[in-house]
Parts: sequence; C-alpha cells; structure tokens
Amino acid sequence: MIAFVSTPRFVEHDGGPHHPECPDRLRIIDRALRQTGLLNGVDPFPEFAHDLGDLPTFRRQLLQITPKPADRKWVSLVHRVGYIEHIESVCKAGGGLLDQGDTPVCPASLDIALLALGGVLQACDAVLTGQVRRAFAAIRPPGHHAEPDRPMGFCLFSNIAIAARYIQQQYGVERVAIVDFDVHHGNGTQAVFEADSSVFFCSIHEHPRTCYPGTGFAWEIGTGRGRGYTLNLPMDAGCGDVEYLRVIESRLVPELDEFMPEVLLLSAGFDAHVDDPLADMKVSEEGFELITRTLAAVADRHCQGRVVSMLEGGYNLRALGRSVVRHLIGLGAR
Repeated sequence: MIAFVSTPRFVEHDGGPHHPECPDRLRIIDRALRQTGLLNGVDPFPEFAHDLGDLPTFRRQLLQITPKPADRKWVSLVHRVGYIEHIESVCKAGGGLLDQGDTPVCPASLDIALLALGGVLQACDAVLTGQVRRAFAAIRPPGHHAEPDRPMGFCLFSNIAIAARYIQQQYGVERVAIVDFDVHHGNGTQAVFEADSSVFFCSIHEHPRTCYPGTGFAWEIGTGRGRGYTLNLPMDAGCGDVEYLRVIESRLVPELDEFMPEVLLLSAGFDAHVDDPLADMKVSEEGFELITRTLAAVADRHCQGRVVSMLEGGYNLRALGRSVVRHLIGLGAR
C-alpha cells in the first residue's frame, strides 16, 4: 500500500498572484487523484476547475494521512540557530522576501512549512514502522534549495535532508540514499550532506550553465569523508525520456547498488516535463513513471521496498497533476 500525505491547508502558503509556486499546484494534484479514484471523500476544492484530460482509473485507494506540524527541534537537525526565527519575524511582519526575490512568504508561511515538514516525517514513520511500503507527500512549500543558513528558490526548510537525519536518529538507519529528479539542482540537499558518507545524494537536473541555481556540475562529488557520495548528473537542455533513463540506468543505478541504501528518499520534481515553463527539458508523464519504476526496483533490492517521496517542483498545472499520477503508478499504485 502507498500512503498519501497532504492537506488542503497547504494552499494557505501564498507567494502572490504571479508566483509559479502557487496554491493551485496542490489543488491540481488533489483533483487528479480524485479523478483517478485514488482519493475519495469530500472534495476540498469543489470550485477548482482544470482540464486534466483522460486519466487511468484505480480500484484501490491510497492510505490518506493528514499531517501534523513538526516540532521545531527537527528543523535544527539541518538548519542553523536563528533560522526559524528569521522566517518567523518576516511572517509576523506581514510577509515579504526571504532572499533576493523568488522566495516570498505570507503570514501563514512558517506554520504551513512546519506542517509540510511534519507531513514528511509522518510519511517516514509510516514507511519505517511497516504501515506501508512507500509514501508520497504532496507538500508545499518545497525544500530542496533551502541551505543550512538560508531559504532560497521557493524553499523554506530542507524537508528531505531533515527527513534523512530524522530516519537516522529515530530508527537507527545507517545508510540513506536521496535521489532528486527535479529539473533544478538540489543545492540545499547537497550542502547538508557533501561531507557525509552515510547519505548518498544524487541530483539529475538541467545543466547549471542553462538553469537555476547554477550549481550541480559533474565535478561536484562531495568533500572530505563524503567524497564520492555526491553524484551530479547534469543534462543538456532538450533531453527527454530516453536520455534520462539511459543516464539513470548506466550511472545512477550502479552507484545505488554499490551503496546499498536501507531507505530511499525522492525529491520528486516534475518540472523537467516538456510543458513546464521554468526549464527546457522534454520528459513526458510516462517518462516520470519509468524513472520512478527504475528507482523503486532499487528499493526492492536493497531497502525492503521502502521509499519516501516528496513533492518539489512542477509548474505547468496540467502536467503536474498528470505526472504525479504516473509517479504513483511507478511507486506501485494499482
């Protein structure tokens, strides 16, 4: 069974009317999963209308988990002293920018970011206690650009990095693998683990010469004891399903097989989609399913099937909703 962690409250984080990381991203995922039959119950967004086209239908439903806010102590596993206080002060002042311009917050943003992190940690609990084999957390704001000392790139907390540390601390897991297939380099995640040999981090992204945040070159392989445990796979603009699957199977899978992780975490960004407005890649919805199937097979070999996936990017609404459905199929939804 697959757990689905989300809440309508995630729409309360709002960066403004023209910001690409918008509340409708959560609404379109909810609508897509209801259209397929993966979710039931009262529709929290009955007036939200968006054409998703034909989608497969499912007899089995996801196990729905409603997130609770994370204790602030878990944020300190990754972020430095004063980090939350800075975000809190901006939110209490009515909102504003946390960085040079692309990470705005509103009064509710800190509460919603803690709720998103709480959902991720509950997804980890569901998988690590054996309640489910896999989990997907449809959260916002996203997290993979947030560095230990600064929010950036729409991201407030480094959700996946905190999740990895949480799993290690709470469940005694020694080896965690993180795979980030968002079109943008997971610079925040890399910053946390680049000197750590207990976490293998791979980011597959559009080449930093042509895409934000300008990091993630192939020569970035970690430092000190973590050297060799960071794998960056920059892709030239215009790459699609064939190129992604080729590099995953030839470069990433052998590295994961050698590392033998006990848990696999996914930064699931869908902005490499051919229709996404913020990048120049050509991955299809079916491509995301195949990518997910390939990674899930690694988890079956080494992790007792244990996968925790969390939403990162994806800014064409129709493509996002449809791609999440394909991602869930790849994780094993039937």
